[in-house]
Amino acid sequence: QVQLVESGGGLVQAGGSLRLSCVASGRTFNAYAMGWFRQAPGKEREFVATINGNGGSTFYAASVKGRFTISRDNAKNTVYLQMNSLKPEDTAVYYCARGTAWGTRSQAYEYAYWGQGTQVTVSS
Repeated sequence: QVQLVESGGGLVQAGGSLRLSCVASGRTFNAYAMGWFRQAPGKEREFVATINGNGGSTFYAASVKGRFTISRDNAKNTVYLQMNSLKPEDTAVYYCARGTAWGTRSQAYEYAYWGQGTQVTVSS
């Protein structure tokens, strides 16, 4: 069973930055894409960013492109989400997830394992 543990969430003012981390258990971390999703109150979970198994390819939602950066350190079984120029509309619970295959993917059904989530709140 794969476990994912996120950290790094918190309260930040608009225009500020946060870096989320997600540590995965297991020996085959580099064999799978990783992704970040978020869910705001009263809204459906939405895709944020994804990275392939070796970190060579990334893909972002239009709403965060140019502000957020996803990266991974396979030696540490960790994926990161650097969030800059944060806006109040970025407020949500952020989840990391492990994909079902190596390549990048943006649909929730393409992810088999999910973390418990970390709250990000951006004040105006």
